Amino acid sequence: MDLNAGGAALWIARLVAHNQRLLYIPGCTVHHASAAYRGSGKADAIVIVDTARMRRDLQPLQEVGEIAANLRILTARRIDLSADRTLAINRLRAQLLEYFPTLERALDPSTSKSALILLSGFQIPAALRRIGRSQLATWLKNHGVRTTNSAKRTTEAAVTAAEAQFTVIPGEKTAAKMVHTLAREVLALDQEIADLEALIEDRFREHPDAMVITSMPGIGMMLGAEFIAATGGDMSACGSPDRLTGGRRRPGTGSARLGHCQRKPPQAPALQPTAAAEAAVIDARVMEGSGVSIPCAAVTLAQDATAGLRTPSRRRHWAT
Repeated sequence: MDLNAGGAALWIARLVAHNQRLLYIPGCTVHHASAAYRGSGKADAIVIVDTARMRRDLQPLQEVGEIAANLRILTARRIDLSADRTLAINRLRAQLLEYFPTLERALDPSTSKSALILLSGFQIPAALRRIGRSQLATWLKNHGVRTTNSAKRTTEAAVTAAEAQFTVIPGEKTAAKMVHTLAREVLALDQEIADLEALIEDRFREHPDAMVITSMPGIGMMLGAEFIAATGGDMSACGSPDRLTGGRRRPGTGSARLGHCQRKPPQAPALQPTAAAEAAVIDARVMEGSGVSIPCAAVTLAQDATAGLRTPSRRRHWAT
């Protein structure tokens, strides 16, 4: 089967509970294998069955532990929330750029919580100029900005940006409401992500291999939890470290994706020109020069073979 989670989870759990042997075949493997079948109406089920019958390096699916299942759900939710946060920040900056570009340049809501708190209360230049520096710094402290220095830096940047722009853009009030809504949305997402990360960390610490995984350089709680979620919590399920990483990584390429436990199929080497192919080109040119009608595709095929290409040209026109 080409699914190891999602809609197939119930089916997998029932079959594994009844000691049935299930083989997981990644979608990319099915895609490459289907190229060997003729026709455009070939079913994936046929390709999957033939692949499972012929290959001997496929790993059977195993029952996922409770901790690994919990981490898979929680880490997937965290990824979704992080994507929603990025989208909301991009919309906020784009909206702010339309009517208050100086403030958009001065603040960075993606990394500064004080900037988000400020934008949740003040969004237009006139309001910032009216409140002033001292009152704005006090307001930020009262609404969750922890340090005085952070409040002063944000206040100085915001008021300076407001003093540099006196032009009122049409639709400013409506755009300000959108900025207010988006800033509150990002703050809520930050809080939900923080609570979720605390829950993930607690679940990850319950795994028996948590200390071993986090002892490796560069792996913290979140990455370790994603590792457990991707592998199912059983390091021996993939058989070898090379299979776990999806094959050895070549220099200059990206890291392998966790959880596939499959080695990428090797690419076929390019055909090398042979003496027979060169002779075929010479014979075709001689026949063409003598007035004998030959298919252009035959000439192209011989030339492509001489050039070392894997497939002939797609030209289908015939000489008359």
